[in-house]
Amino acid sequence: MILIIDDDSAVRSSLSFMLKRAGYDAQAVPGPREAMDVIRAETPKLILMDMNFTLSTSGEEGLTLLKQVKIFRPDVPVILMTAWGSIQLAVQGMQAGAFDFITKPWNNAALLQRIETALELTASSKELPKEQTDALDRSHIIGKSTVLMDVLGTVARIARTNASVLITGESGTGKELIAEAIHINSQRAKQPFVKVNLGGISQSLFESEMFGHKKGAFTDATSDRTGRFEMANKGTIFLDEIGDLDLSCQVKLLRVLQDQTFEVLGDSRPRKTDIRVISATNADLRKMVAERKFREDLFYRINLITIKLPSLRERREDIPLLARHFADRQADVNGLSRTDFSADALNFLSRLPYPGNIRELKNLVERTILVCGKSILDASDFESQYQHIDEPVRVAEGSLLAGMTLDEIERQTILQALERHKGNLSQVALALGISRAALYRRLEKYNITVSDK
Repeated sequence: MILIIDDDSAVRSSLSFMLKRAGYDAQAVPGPREAMDVIRAETPKLILMDMNFTLSTSGEEGLTLLKQVKIFRPDVPVILMTAWGSIQLAVQGMQAGAFDFITKPWNNAALLQRIETALELTASSKELPKEQTDALDRSHIIGKSTVLMDVLGTVARIARTNASVLITGESGTGKELIAEAIHINSQRAKQPFVKVNLGGISQSLFESEMFGHKKGAFTDATSDRTGRFEMANKGTIFLDEIGDLDLSCQVKLLRVLQDQTFEVLGDSRPRKTDIRVISATNADLRKMVAERKFREDLFYRINLITIKLPSLRERREDIPLLARHFADRQADVNGLSRTDFSADALNFLSRLPYPGNIRELKNLVERTILVCGKSILDASDFESQYQHIDEPVRVAEGSLLAGMTLDEIERQTILQALERHKGNLSQVALALGISRAALYRRLEKYNITVSDK
């Protein structure tokens, strides 16, 4: 049974009719007292709840009811209903434990999709049998470490739902591969998977890139352009580097994700879109929300499920597998014979700090194979090609690294790269195997001051 709580009889009637047509058993009540009577007597599968009642337009009564619901039925998902102008109230509800929120007037298809997602995620919250995780199509995801298997277990649980997913982790940890794995294991697998690097789209081009434009919509619009949301219809859109998105663009993105409609520039006719949204960032979005650099309502809209990817330093047992994978792929691409590694070489690779994570390991393996041209590589081959730390790495078991934390090693790596490349941040980022945005965040993290060149 789905419980509807709203003091507007027309809302109760329309929601009840919609849910029953969709095959759900629905019960509707007008206020908190009646709702708690139902909740004490039985366990709804899901609750649709208005945030404002006749006794209170501030939302306090709705927040109080939500807290009571989560005490009595903590495992029952609650979807909040509020007006667009009261989204901040919905955000407070999300902080209090609500599953999701919609704005009035709602889109029936979008609301039913969110109800279905909430019910599927609740049903899939239990541990999956090992064989189901093993059956996951991992595509190019290499490794068997415990932390990686935990990530893949989450992917297996949520892939077939329509839940929005936020993938976090340092640059180079494989966020795009995880997004692709979610898509190819989903019910949308045969539909488009559209990748968008939001960090590479300027504020002035955002609407044209994302929503498209008609010929003549602006000075340089010499032909029609299909936007990314239209390209991704029925499939999945991957919003990479979402933390780099300008605040004004965040509002436009939120409206599309909320209403599942958009307008092409030069055409006022709203267009519907049916997409799954997967976002990724190596930024701390919670910190950005606190600093008012990222909208809190958008944050809650994109992270129904959050997957934090481990750094390569946290899954060192996967390094030999990854190194051999990159070596084999290099041989296939360039028509070379297979390259093997000595035990010392694998031991050396397994000790490095990897501020650039998997991307850095890939670059190091491929560069060493091409430069050295040997059938079996040893530690000295990799030492000669390692660009980040020279002497400290050669004595990785000795005094120069002894007692240093990973943060201290990473800071020292960056300082030496800055010195080697004379402060040229583009060259430093390239050498470290990370983006300039990721480098800026590390400079801020370690309080390293440098003039941008």
